[in-house]
Amino acid sequence: MDVAVVTGSNSGIGRSAAVDLAAKGWTVYGTMRSLDKGTKLAAMADEAGVTVHPVICDVADTESVNRAMAEVLDDAGQIDVLVNNAGIGGNGVVEETPVETYNDVFNVNVTGIVRCVQAVLPQMRSRGSGTIVNVSSVAGRVAAIAQSSYVTSKWAVEGLSEGLAQELAPFGIRVVIIEPGVVKTAIMAKNAGAPNESGAYDTPNRRMLGFYMAGLHNPGQPSEVADVIYEAVTTDEYRLRWSCGWGGPQICANRPNVSDEDWVAMGAIADDAEYAQRFQELFGLDISL
Repeated sequence: MDVAVVTGSNSGIGRSAAVDLAAKGWTVYGTMRSLDKGTKLAAMADEAGVTVHPVICDVADTESVNRAMAEVLDDAGQIDVLVNNAGIGGNGVVEETPVETYNDVFNVNVTGIVRCVQAVLPQMRSRGSGTIVNVSSVAGRVAAIAQSSYVTSKWAVEGLSEGLAQELAPFGIRVVIIEPGVVKTAIMAKNAGAPNESGAYDTPNRRMLGFYMAGLHNPGQPSEVADVIYEAVTTDEYRLRWSCGWGGPQICANRPNVSDEDWVAMGAIADDAEYAQRFQELFGLDISL
């Protein structure tokens, strides 16, 4: 039986992915920072008639990660799939985002992945199989405006994953990047505002929030991402990147066709309606409200 570990499984995409894999017959361990955070996961698993084994793990702490993965390996004997889902958001432009925020976001979204990967790879290498799933974002492909710390972390996830994929190819281990667009999860409510102490960045902050408001009219669902994760780890036709959610496929498909000059020029557009029109021309996505 396949064994999966899903980090950040107490909410959103992680919770849905954990329950979905369990419903498909997998042995699933869902990590969270404290068992108190797992009540909704337990309820969702009960409703589906499955079991997701809770594991205490703080991906921002190396000792916690090593202890958690060792616990799973002792219990299950192996880890076939690691889903690095745990993550936090971060709104704000560069000038007004504290350096500490960059460090905190990076420590969870990037270094957290590194910790988990390092903890599971030795046994995957020894067996010559396994899959690492890193949940990135369309913000890892496009520098989403006024989300500098989050964007920076997700671009790092993309680079980390590309390099890791080549490193692990000789060992028969797959690396998969999941790039959701707007998905209805708790992270949205936790990042509803943006620092703007100077008042100079009203426009980028407004456009950032407007993008998500447009997406929330018809957002992707965590279950949709869970379906993509399952397909990505079970398909015989491997590919590195998988996009999903509102705006995900459009942004990922069209970004390579947008020149650097067009990207920068779009930021100089003063009128919001004209900005939305240009965004649609470049990315095929309607962000007007």
